[in-house]
Amino acid sequence: MTRKEFERLVARALNELPEEFAARLDNVAVVVEEEPTSEQLEEMGFDPEEDTDELFGLYQGISLIDRDTSYAGLPDQIVIFMGPILRSCCTPEEIVQEVRDTVIHEIGHHFGLSDEEMPY
Repeated sequence: MTRKEFERLVARALNELPEEFAARLDNVAVVVEEEPTSEQLEEMGFDPEEDTDELFGLYQGISLIDRDTSYAGLPDQIVIFMGPILRSCCTPEEIVQEVRDTVIHEIGHHFGLSDEEMPY
């Protein structure tokens, strides 16, 4: 799968969000990167030298529930990592589903949900 095709899957996942959620993403940049950096892996508790787990996405910012009325920070960022998703999926259908799940998962963090509170 090319990067452009993968980016289209991310855009499709965003376009399929219910309006009440999509409307609250006005200060969030969603980007695709090939691989997480070792710093990002360490930040998330992975040991880049030993872990075989893959990081599919990362939310960087202040969740909506942690902001006060005077919040005026830089845009939050959701990073979707193409390499780990492609390596973990065997079929195009699995890729589509994993991209969708990862986008929704990271948006959940934007809304203040922890990993344990995610709906899947």
